[in-house]
Amino acid sequence: MNEHKVQALRNVAIVSNAGAGKTTLTEALLHNAGAVSQPGSVSQGTTLSDFEPEELHRRSSLSTSVLHWPWNQVILNLVDTPGALVLVSETLTALRAVDSVILLLNPITGVRSELARVCARIRELQLPCLIFANDVDKEEWELAPVLDVCQKELEMTPLPMTLPVGKGSAVTGVADVLTYELLLSRPDSSKVQHGSVPDAMREDVADARKRIVEAAAEADDELLEHYLGGGELSPAQVLTGLRTGIQGRKIAPLYCGSALHNIGVWSLLNGIAEFLPSPDQRPVPEGVHPDTGEPVAREARVDAPFSAFVFKTLIDPFIGRLSYARVLSGTLHADSPLYNATRKSREKGGHLYAIFGKKYTGVPSAGAGDIVAIGKLKDTQTGDTLCEETAPVRYPSLVLPRPVMSFAIEPKSKADVEKVSLGLHKLIEEDPALEFQRNADTKEMVLSGMGQLHIDIALEKLQRKYGAEVTLHTPKIPYRETVRSTAQAQGKYKKQTGGHGQYGDCWLELAPLPRGEGFKFVNRIVGGAIPRNFIPAVEKGVVEAMQEGVLSGFPVVDVQAAVYDGSYHVVDSSEMAFKIAGSMGFKKAMEAARPVLLEPLMAVEIEAPADHIGAVIGDLNARRGRILTVSAQSHTELIKAVVPLAEMLKYAPTLNSITGGRGTYVMEFARYEEVPRELAVRVVEEHKAGRQAVAAH
Repeated sequence: MNEHKVQALRNVAIVSNAGAGKTTLTEALLHNAGAVSQPGSVSQGTTLSDFEPEELHRRSSLSTSVLHWPWNQVILNLVDTPGALVLVSETLTALRAVDSVILLLNPITGVRSELARVCARIRELQLPCLIFANDVDKEEWELAPVLDVCQKELEMTPLPMTLPVGKGSAVTGVADVLTYELLLSRPDSSKVQHGSVPDAMREDVADARKRIVEAAAEADDELLEHYLGGGELSPAQVLTGLRTGIQGRKIAPLYCGSALHNIGVWSLLNGIAEFLPSPDQRPVPEGVHPDTGEPVAREARVDAPFSAFVFKTLIDPFIGRLSYARVLSGTLHADSPLYNATRKSREKGGHLYAIFGKKYTGVPSAGAGDIVAIGKLKDTQTGDTLCEETAPVRYPSLVLPRPVMSFAIEPKSKADVEKVSLGLHKLIEEDPALEFQRNADTKEMVLSGMGQLHIDIALEKLQRKYGAEVTLHTPKIPYRETVRSTAQAQGKYKKQTGGHGQYGDCWLELAPLPRGEGFKFVNRIVGGAIPRNFIPAVEKGVVEAMQEGVLSGFPVVDVQAAVYDGSYHVVDSSEMAFKIAGSMGFKKAMEAARPVLLEPLMAVEIEAPADHIGAVIGDLNARRGRILTVSAQSHTELIKAVVPLAEMLKYAPTLNSITGGRGTYVMEFARYEEVPRELAVRVVEEHKAGRQAVAAH
């Protein structure tokens, strides 16, 4: 293990829209580098990076995969990410493990919201980029729209490094702008034939080369001074200037090609090795001491204290639990003890593995910049920091989008209840964008995710890995009941048996409290009408009765119950009798106090393009939402509103439809408010019908 290995590493993620060809490009890169004899096929399910049964079935990447291989004096860790909007959390997490990005653009599919969101995170992390413009062999392919998209939608300055030779299906290869070479390749071969650029293209190539030289000069003050002084830049100086500009994110080299037909891929592979930074050329994120919060700096050196960031958790049926980690500093040896600075717990280290899709090769150690899988860490989760206990550091945790769609899940058989709960908790360890909880109010198990596809994939894994089947339905709304006015009622319980009887008598006054106050019990008994020792029993009876209101059995909130009179029997009175009397009095008083139904309101923040904002606001108004503010962001507008939860259960597909997939939202509970009368009647009737149906069974 030495610093030369750190300098040879290239940790690169491939990102794009779903269906743009990321996995196909990954296979083409592997083939050109000699890592595989033949590229795999997405349609035939033979790719190395898509290996989960769900991915093979859907012919699409559903999770992050890592491929590690050496080539031409560099060591590549290529991270293939999913492109679907609902799986964007996987991609955002993977970006924390890499030093640079290949941005795959497909002019046919365009730039969708998921790619714009990923590019925003790339800018935030200041990751250098190469761009690969795919499908040059399609008749409708044009370079100008690609350049326009990069500049206007992705805020990147593209610099064409290769140009397609030919048009449509007649494309035979690419012209290398720097060397004036024609590069020809075949889909079934990793060999590249070199030739001369056709005369008809020489002027276009010369113009493109001039832009490259100017960009290289502008990236470095010394080079710029030399260039403006009339001096020509040597090839070595051009490369130096390009590296500076790329790593400073001033420019993004653009390679044209076809991943499917292996056109231009060899040039991209060379660009990765030539221009993208090694780990020691990138700053390590600033950490903090887990106990004091003081800043802690680390460097990407193998002789520094060890630290790593876990960016993925995989529970493999054969190897067991694997934690994918990016080593940020120092050296980790197999089976070495570890300290989890996020959870402040010790971990017994396991075996280390280099990752090649679903193939894991044991390695004795991993140094700064390496991406490895660590076996059998018990407590470590995705987003945790691992380090030496004697030199602790904690890196910033992951910030992922909150789930936007929830379903109540019901095991198909009682035997599956435990399997469902255990399986879902395991799946959440693998995918922190999922959430699972048991709703104490509705007694339902609720699974939340980023969308329908996200939920479907989770349930497919639940059945395959843990043998548990469930049915889905819309979750119940946790309604509440309260009262509008004050009312008094008597609760009297009298029962005579063979021996001692039961006697409890109390008068209660029920009154509304301000929204959100909950419950208050007041003792107004004077003169010993009810002995003091029985008062807690009356309160307990009231509290139990509040669990099911008189309208439709929903819990009661925001009421004050005062006991102000009553009577007792010296022999027959007991705590049980007064508890029952308190419950009876509460129910009678509530019926007379104009009971009403309350519904949960959610504080919603919606980010959408400005040209769709009117449609979004109109839809929110139709959902009984109240718009609080609308404010302009960099490229979007932010709406803050309060909307009933009942109107937001299936909002995600609607927002995607209105905004063309470019809108996002988050929401959290705000408060309870009264349900409009006409809706309350319908809710009560539906709930009663449901309870009667359950009782009938």
